[in-house]
Amino acid sequence: MGKIKSVNPATGELNGEFNLYSQQVVDEKIGNSRKAFAQWKNEPLCERTFSIECVGEVLRNRKEELAELITKEMGKPIRESMSEIEKCAWTCDYFSRNAESFLEPEFVETDAETSGFVYEPMGTVLSIMPWNFPFWQALRFGIPALAGGNTVLLKHASNVPMCALEIEKIFAEAGMPEGVYQTLLVDGPTASSLISKDEINAVTFTGSQPAGEKVAEAAGRSIKKVVLELGGSDPLIVLEDADIEKVAEAAVSARFQNCGQSCIAAKRLLVDEKIAEAFTDRFIDKVAELNIGDPMDQNTDMGPLSSEAQRDIIEKQMARTLEMGAKVLLEGGSPEGDGFFYQPVVLSDINKEAPVVREETFGPVAPIITFNNDEEAIKLANSTEFGLGASIWSKETERAMRMTRHIEAGNIAINNLVASDPRLPFGGMKKSGIGRELYRIGMLEFMTVKSMKVY
Repeated sequence: MGKIKSVNPATGELNGEFNLYSQQVVDEKIGNSRKAFAQWKNEPLCERTFSIECVGEVLRNRKEELAELITKEMGKPIRESMSEIEKCAWTCDYFSRNAESFLEPEFVETDAETSGFVYEPMGTVLSIMPWNFPFWQALRFGIPALAGGNTVLLKHASNVPMCALEIEKIFAEAGMPEGVYQTLLVDGPTASSLISKDEINAVTFTGSQPAGEKVAEAAGRSIKKVVLELGGSDPLIVLEDADIEKVAEAAVSARFQNCGQSCIAAKRLLVDEKIAEAFTDRFIDKVAELNIGDPMDQNTDMGPLSSEAQRDIIEKQMARTLEMGAKVLLEGGSPEGDGFFYQPVVLSDINKEAPVVREETFGPVAPIITFNNDEEAIKLANSTEFGLGASIWSKETERAMRMTRHIEAGNIAINNLVASDPRLPFGGMKKSGIGRELYRIGMLEFMTVKSMKVY
């Protein structure tokens, strides 16, 4: 039987080894999920939302312990791990309060005496999730899906098995019925093979574009609903009238939080030529002030990359970008010593075909690209196959609002960082994915609609 390893990215030390589940165990868990669905979907909505409220309470009561687990397993600074758990708890509150109104039957006037439609859960949803926000990614989909009456099988990233198993325990601790939310410790090919099973009714995936294409293909062959969030290359656009001090500070957070390992990180800094020098100087000063080190230290701003493999990917992207003529404004890279650390890098004079602008750069590399007018800024912002998020910084809010109409992204922030929020639908355009998570729209992704007429 194969094993998966959990490694502390800050030290390179082994956290533990875990046996992959046998096919027999996987089949048992799938069967349990189907049995649980038959009961869970018929629970009064108030009972389901009460259980979700209890999940939020467990998260809050165990916040410090769970945050340490995240940091130990994937290297996120402890402050950010705390925020991740708090956001998960907030999302529990939000859907426990709003699920009833989101799922309210709707009546429509037709030729019938009474007509309308109701929402019903799809069934068992297979979720294939990444490591960068190990609790948030699993719960931002899972909480609304469960509130709707679905059951969930989580196949988490192979480098966060401890988080995956702990998430399952949290639902049990909160009093959820057995089988409603379960973790599957399986490899990627096994997870893909489950999509075609009759017991799986829908699939949600967050991760890389190539993997997402395979998931979508498998779901399509089986005629099953799929939601995909496939990352991005988000532009942070700085217009000439922006508050340089404010935007430079925000840009550091937008690019380097979670060591740059965020789908909605500002991966390209687009700056008006007229203020480029002043912005660049201030931005570099602030990057140089980052406290990089032990992610368990409350004073640490940036920890290691999640794995040696992730660091290798960044090193290769950087090497190809430099070969194509990029200029290094702040030198960083891999330091000597334990762990998978990577010092921040700031670049300019970047070839438009360079990997750091054409690909998703999941690490602390900040390319600065200049433009001369709004039209050029929009063209640069859209010059990628991704379309997840974008931010625009300007004192002229109406001008920034006009620009949003032309920017191909599913989530746009003006004078702030791009962030997912349970009160708004979240998802991308182009090859950043299909479907939405969060808010009512995200909740309804895994609900079926049953129309009825009474004559």
